[in-house]
Amino acid sequence: MTTQILTATGTRATALLAAALDSGRLGDADRRVLLLTGTGTAPEAAPPASAMPGFESLRARFDDVLSYDDAIAPLHPSGWVPRADDAPLWERHLRRLWGLGDDTLELVVESLHTGPARALAAVFTGTPVDVYATGSGAHAPTGAKIPPLTGTRVRRLIHPGVFPGLGVRLLSEYGAEPLAVPASAQIEVYTGLAEAAGGLPGVSAPALLIGEGLAEAGLLTGEEERELHLGAVRALAALGHTRVVFAPHDASPVPWAEALVAEAEGLGAGLTVLDAASAGAPVLPEVLCLRLRPAVAVGSFSPGLLAASALFGVPVATVGTGALLEGLTPYEHDARVPVTLADAVLPALDGRTPPAVVGSGAAAEQDGLVAAVAFAMQPRVRPDLRPAAELYLSTRLTARTWRYFKRRRLASLALPGVVPARLAPLRRSPALRRLARRARALKRG
Repeated sequence: MTTQILTATGTRATALLAAALDSGRLGDADRRVLLLTGTGTAPEAAPPASAMPGFESLRARFDDVLSYDDAIAPLHPSGWVPRADDAPLWERHLRRLWGLGDDTLELVVESLHTGPARALAAVFTGTPVDVYATGSGAHAPTGAKIPPLTGTRVRRLIHPGVFPGLGVRLLSEYGAEPLAVPASAQIEVYTGLAEAAGGLPGVSAPALLIGEGLAEAGLLTGEEERELHLGAVRALAALGHTRVVFAPHDASPVPWAEALVAEAEGLGAGLTVLDAASAGAPVLPEVLCLRLRPAVAVGSFSPGLLAASALFGVPVATVGTGALLEGLTPYEHDARVPVTLADAVLPALDGRTPPAVVGSGAAAEQDGLVAAVAFAMQPRVRPDLRPAAELYLSTRLTARTWRYFKRRRLASLALPGVVPARLAPLRRSPALRRLARRARALKRG
């Protein structure tokens, strides 16, 4: 028998896997095991995806639903990877625990260089691997070098296809075949989730403000995120929206929710904070698009914001992407390409420019930009992108596009924009680099 083990960290990941299965993107298997896991600081404190409303509509695609966290407890799922000598012991244990017997296995995982995916790839050596991305991270370079014995096992990269025409670069250095999940399959899955969602506000065609937990993720301070949301409310009111629904990122209370309500009332608008407790769980923006039919959706770089435009034709706009680009550190931060794409492709919510549905050609026009950013992020992983980066930086670098790069980063890579073209070969010279390192060492001494 052939058994597929599919890992998922939440409802959105499970929904994408369900749509991929419905559309045949993951091939055939005799048995499919959904392996749920949490990668937060305290995964045991968060409700599992299986407890979310509408999960039963996804459950039918899988033969079994198991918990990865329970199998390795008390080890933390996001950081644990078995020692090489222990891998055979773990394989025997997990095969017996999950009833895998001597089945031929296939892995379907997210973010191969982090978390449970690394551990499973190390335990089940030689197993074919398919990788999926739930958002625009599919267009980013691989976050770190993958061990060759793991990377060569990757067959497919499944992604939602929210930016058609844009190059897919994640794991492409290993020849992973990019496969976009059809929009029709994704809409059908989210429709099933929407039918089961309860406790939603009875507001028709509101402006949907999507919370993304930027402070919790360390991308902004709490005060910065508060001001970002207050500014979004003011901009929406300036555009004439009198009904706003704020959807927090998770079930935890938002400290500035009352401030948002007061700000909206002062501007003659009504703001409803979605109560995750009454809804039973955090509600995906995709579900809200189906149930509330929003007139506009606003966020920073959430996958739900991209889906609102690509899947449901909702006009969208971004807030705070400029501040995020400025503050993201290190430069190779996983969020850099998603934030760059949101800033470059989607209109900004400034109180003057109306939100818009993004056309399919808008993202394709930014392929050169993404290639340049990808090389600057991971020059060792994707050295083949240097010519594309040099072409873009020598012809398209303007006051507007400088926001996507850092001068020190370009200088360290001898890229156009900082180093004069006639001196670039010197900066790339190995002999000159060795001399510079010796000079710095002498200066420190």
